[in-house]
Amino acid sequence: MTSAVDSGVWIRRYQPAPDAAVRLLCLPHAGGAASYYVPVARALAPGADVLAVQYPGRQDRRTEQPLGSVQELAERITEAVAGSDDRPLALFGHSMGALVAHEVALRLEEAGRAPVRLFVSGRRAPSALRPSEDLHKRSDTDLMRAVRALSGTDDQVFENEELLRMVLPTIRGDYRAVETYEPRPGDLLGCPVTVLTGDDDSTTTVAEARSWAAHTGGPCDVHVFPGGHFYLNDRSGEVLDVVRRHLRL
Repeated sequence: MTSAVDSGVWIRRYQPAPDAAVRLLCLPHAGGAASYYVPVARALAPGADVLAVQYPGRQDRRTEQPLGSVQELAERITEAVAGSDDRPLALFGHSMGALVAHEVALRLEEAGRAPVRLFVSGRRAPSALRPSEDLHKRSDTDLMRAVRALSGTDDQVFENEELLRMVLPTIRGDYRAVETYEPRPGDLLGCPVTVLTGDDDSTTTVAEARSWAAHTGGPCDVHVFPGGHFYLNDRSGEVLDVVRRHLRL
């Protein structure tokens, strides 16, 4: 397995591409880790320098408590990527990562460092409201049942009681951040947005995915793939083709 080049507490580089013209910052789903994007780093190098965010509470940060909100995560991640590297930066977030990426993009634009594109995957737009969700308040059994139904977590996790006890607080913390997220009214991006979704995703309808168009003053294109919430595991080649096309790799 490709080892990570540690770029501070928050950012991992699994396949450094220092000569790439563009950077791609990848943000994981709830319960996910930076290593989820190892295949993306391998596939896009050397054309793109892929950075993967490591949230607190997982892998080498497993002793840390998850942060309480999407906004707090976005603040810390923005600080981590707002260094001296002035190459163009694009963002890719799946599920919870889409919300965090959206908030990071807003902060970068406010700081005069607008991303060249925001890719949001497997998440309805902030304006696509649903009844209040409270999985983070429910029993371990209910929470794990919901996570397992999304088919994005290795079954070994659910069958290993010790491992389950380790990851449950992190998953619950991530769900708390997502389910209590409230966007600021009137926030509007200027950068282009590319939306990717599965046609059978129980968390996001195609109409809810298309609603991301209301969150940017720039162009917005939508790509619908066969599959559920983790459609991108089976359609990685097609997803990466969309990324390459937009980043001109």
